[in-house]
Amino acid sequence: MAATGEFIAFVKDLLIPLGHVTTRRMFSGAGVYCDGVIFALILGDTLYFRVDDANRGAYAAEGMQPFSYEARGRTIAVGSYWRVPERLFDEPDAMVEWARAALAAGQRAAARKKPKMPKR
Repeated sequence: MAATGEFIAFVKDLLIPLGHVTTRRMFSGAGVYCDGVIFALILGDTLYFRVDDANRGAYAAEGMQPFSYEARGRTIAVGSYWRVPERLFDEPDAMVEWARAALAAGQRAAARKKPKMPKR
């Protein structure tokens, strides 16, 4: 199921306190960026935040699971993005706090990437 424009706009509104939040269509959903750093995915009207060792425990404590999909008869888990707890949609301050932790995880991941070589 593709992410709807309404849900994408709703998520952007929730995340306004982070700063300049943008989305970019990808696959059947969208990537969510703040100042050029991807920190969330919207797939099938479900929000997933970027996770690393610093914030993974909070998701596990809430009983959340990483994003997964079916391919060639097996389930593939993408451990760097976990589903956002539903309760956060009713708790805007907590949503922004979790989003800040996801953004920090995205910034750490971006810092570990090697710079791309310029095209000749």
